[in-house]
Amino acid sequence: MNSNDRSIVGLVTVAHAMVHTYELSIPVLIPIWLAEFSVIDLGVTQFPVNAATLGALVTVGFALFGLGAIPSGVLVDRLDARLLITVCLLGMGGSFLVLAVSPTPVVIGLAMALWGVAASVYHPTGLSLISRGVEQRGSAFAYHGMAGNVGIAVGPLVTILLLIAFDWRVVVALLAIPAAAAALFAFRADIDERAAVTATDGGDDGDGRADGVSSLGEFLSQSKVLFAGAFAIVFVVTLCSGLYYRGVLTFLPELLRDVPSLAPIQIGSETYEPGDYVYVGLLMVGVLGQFVAGKLTDRGRPEYGILAGFGALAVIGVLFLPVAGLGLAGLLGIAALLGFFLFFVQPFYQASVAEYTPPGARGLSYGFTYLGVFGIGALGASIAGAILTYFSAGTLFVVLAGLATVAAGLGAYLVTRVPSTATAT
Repeated sequence: MNSNDRSIVGLVTVAHAMVHTYELSIPVLIPIWLAEFSVIDLGVTQFPVNAATLGALVTVGFALFGLGAIPSGVLVDRLDARLLITVCLLGMGGSFLVLAVSPTPVVIGLAMALWGVAASVYHPTGLSLISRGVEQRGSAFAYHGMAGNVGIAVGPLVTILLLIAFDWRVVVALLAIPAAAAALFAFRADIDERAAVTATDGGDDGDGRADGVSSLGEFLSQSKVLFAGAFAIVFVVTLCSGLYYRGVLTFLPELLRDVPSLAPIQIGSETYEPGDYVYVGLLMVGVLGQFVAGKLTDRGRPEYGILAGFGALAVIGVLFLPVAGLGLAGLLGIAALLGFFLFFVQPFYQASVAEYTPPGARGLSYGFTYLGVFGIGALGASIAGAILTYFSAGTLFVVLAGLATVAAGLGAYLVTRVPSTATAT
């Protein structure tokens, strides 16, 4: 990588780690909220606090995380990515300060909504920055994904450790502090955001900036062009990925607490939940999945990775509970496979978006991508909560396996019926 590549990768890795640090600390807090609150009071009506209602509440924030990706994707085609990332980091830190003083589940939902709006800025911005500014795109996607996984794992781990010593409100207030430092780093970064476009793609307006979307008509016309091609298939893949991702991770800490081989351990006056640490370990394994997949995207068509990765997730969905029931060794093994392949698929669909879209619409295309992953995908939390409340964990994993099967089938279609733009003439 050249110096500009390294500078951009440094910026996006820090920001990506921060986004997922906040995102995946939330599931660790859900068991605490289930125990602390009994009623969601909306004024005109009340609801009991259970997996279904709390899942619906946090879905608001997770949905905005994805829904905001569309306007963010439009903005990044016209504004400096560095500025947008700085705003994103400051907004996430502020939302966690609101969460720290939340007296009721309704205010918790408001804080999560604020977090979702701020966090929604990142993925279209960061991924567009990589695709237009970094020449070694596949490796950059790998490092970017690995940094996200570090945040995904470190966020819950730090949250768990802090909860040993502090009340959850103090913990989330402390978690807001790193956002300020990361925002300062982003604001001071010195990068050429369009270096790879100028070098390889062309199509800028003479000052290194793509035309982007400047009106509703342009938004509709560019969107129509995107969805008229193979990008529409990649979009459905990302939607399935988001539903699987959110559906399995939101309540996994709670599910692991019910596994007999992970019974609570009492040490002195403190009670430790081994399931929480298994959850963190699963997320850490995802770092390896991201790294392997990112390197593979530089060596071949990403569509093969979509087929293989989601095929594996389908099998894991069917086998997770039966294998976990065999004992601790089986649980650790299947959890490691889930962590690996859950994040293995991400660099492949990210790279596929770049393959099937023009550089001038790259921000918009990643906006739609993360509308699917985190916006529509946020429904995975509500779906999982409802299934766990009214059916069973076994039913949830069968549904997840079905989603992965659909995505694998679409990957097979891309491999056999749609030529990659990397190899098409």
